Amino acid sequence: MRADKDELAKKYIKDIKSADVWSVFKILADFVKGFDELGELGPTVTIFGSARTKRNDPYYRKAQKLSSMLGSRGYNIMTGGGPGIMEGANRGAHKHPDVDSIGLNIDLSFEQTPNPYTTKELSFDYFFSRKVMLVKYSIAYVIFPGGYGTLDELFEALTLIQTRKVTGVKVFVVGVDFYKPLMDFIETKMVKNGMIDEEDFQIIRLTDDLKLVVEEIGQSLLGQIELLKEAGLGDSSYCKSLSEFSLNQNIKYKDT
Repeated sequence: MRADKDELAKKYIKDIKSADVWSVFKILADFVKGFDELGELGPTVTIFGSARTKRNDPYYRKAQKLSSMLGSRGYNIMTGGGPGIMEGANRGAHKHPDVDSIGLNIDLSFEQTPNPYTTKELSFDYFFSRKVMLVKYSIAYVIFPGGYGTLDELFEALTLIQTRKVTGVKVFVVGVDFYKPLMDFIETKMVKNGMIDEEDFQIIRLTDDLKLVVEEIGQSLLGQIELLKEAGLGDSSYCKSLSEFSLNQNIKYKDT
């Protein structure tokens, strides 16, 4: 195992640190592959979480249940394609033949073996290109418990929304017991010390209520359609596909 990790580290050092023009082509190939394969996806929700979560873990079952709830409503499910939470999410979507269960895998020597519940699978050489694809084509991000990689993806999503590189997308964090200390840190340290604004903290929806997540994803979808129309993209094929989806699903704004 240690030898495999060392070899992988050498591979990335050679690719990133060298001036080899072929490394540039490999990076471009990652992006072109993602754009080509994912560009025509309909409404898609990306689910993040640990590759180490066991199949009998409650969070594995919650990921499976949530993706099945979303799949039954026509949402595609996208994950990192590996085991653990990712497998649970793809597994829940896989039972719905009319939606895509997408896995974007990464070339690793440990943990990241493809799970068998994907209907569309892509493999990437680089974390950064894979991460772009995981967020670019989704209307919502759901974060389950995980380690460094999951936290990286959580804060990447928050940064993109905070800086308006992504608009209208909501971040749902599932696992109140697991994530409450992190949320307390963000609120009591980052907000209170002026590192972020209160509205930046409100981007995050911490909950274990899966039905609420599904309902709020629908509301978020309507909001994103309105943003597209305000930006003059109401006649774009993407906006039209989202609008048609929302009508077919009979998604309506909730009374406030």
